[in-house]
Amino acid sequence: MDVRTYRARSMHEALSLVRRDLGPEAAVLHTRQLRGGLLGWWGGSQGVEVAASASVDVPSRFPKTAAQKTDHRCDRQSHVPPADGQDFRSRFRATLKDDSQQPQSLVEQYSQTGQRSAVDLTETQFKVYTDLIDAEVGEDVARDLIDRVRNVAGDGDSHDQQLLKARIAQLIEDEISVCGPIACTPGRPRLVALVGPTGVGKTTTIAKLAANYRLREKRRVGLITVDTYRIAAVEQLRTYADIIDLPMEVVATPREMREAVGRLAGLDLVLMDTAGRSPRDEVRIQELKSLLAEARADEVHLVLSCIASSTSLVKTAARFAEAGTTSLILTKLDEAAALGNVLPLARGSGLPLSYVTNGQNVPDDIEPANRRKLAQSILGLAR
Repeated sequence: MDVRTYRARSMHEALSLVRRDLGPEAAVLHTRQLRGGLLGWWGGSQGVEVAASASVDVPSRFPKTAAQKTDHRCDRQSHVPPADGQDFRSRFRATLKDDSQQPQSLVEQYSQTGQRSAVDLTETQFKVYTDLIDAEVGEDVARDLIDRVRNVAGDGDSHDQQLLKARIAQLIEDEISVCGPIACTPGRPRLVALVGPTGVGKTTTIAKLAANYRLREKRRVGLITVDTYRIAAVEQLRTYADIIDLPMEVVATPREMREAVGRLAGLDLVLMDTAGRSPRDEVRIQELKSLLAEARADEVHLVLSCIASSTSLVKTAARFAEAGTTSLILTKLDEAAALGNVLPLARGSGLPLSYVTNGQNVPDDIEPANRRKLAQSILGLAR
């Protein structure tokens, strides 16, 4: 069996290499995203890897078209359903025609029920599909978006790339929920906690929020930190508190939490910084839950980094739900090569977005989440 591996910057480029080298009937057996560059190529940018073969026959498992039914030589095994436990990884069969003919692609894909279906895509639709993959939108999500757009698009629309992307952007926008910034009203004290795994930027985000509400909104703001595990964490937040001239309390026990909250009760806004917890550490998660219950936090914002994988984001959100999270803050947008990985999080977490951050500058590089802007960023149309 002759299987060849191709690497390229994008899925579209990789499939073009397959078609040029192995012909239009080649079967694409495997695809995967490459992180950290292709052996140092292109200055460390990301890419894709495609395994393909011209000698492997991947039998079709979807119903025959009318033309296929007239061919008595077709494979009689084509209606055998996929084996139990088979994953949802797509297997492409590129059948792009010559440039002189109407360009089409045939994409074999799995639906959520595990049954394979055939979708004839125009060249424009296929290009948009591969752009979604390049943006790190998962293959199943990309298939769903393309299918939904095709169901409502007219014949003329299917060849307009900008229109297709605009409609997909609208679909993504509709799936993103936002809750706006923290509502801080004088005379109505509010305690807001930030939680999340280590290294996502909770302390820096706390400093940005504190500076904005103290210096720009002219609110009375206080800080509480329970991050006594990480080296220099208390000193880092105390430095910010001294610069902005804010009261700060350091808490290590539930009793200390009650006392700290009491001392800061007269302020408009109290921001609580918590220690990073591994989502796999059940003991630490329960400890966090107890501290938040003692503080009687009005809002619990889960802080997650955009450079994490979509699987990690979804699983982390599910684990921290036990701590009573009410909204999401996405950090490090400026460090993420693409943002398609946050779409499953927006779909599945059930939490609205409150803020996004895109740098380390305090008090700048933070803004309330905007659905349209984030949808455009996920598609790579605006960053």
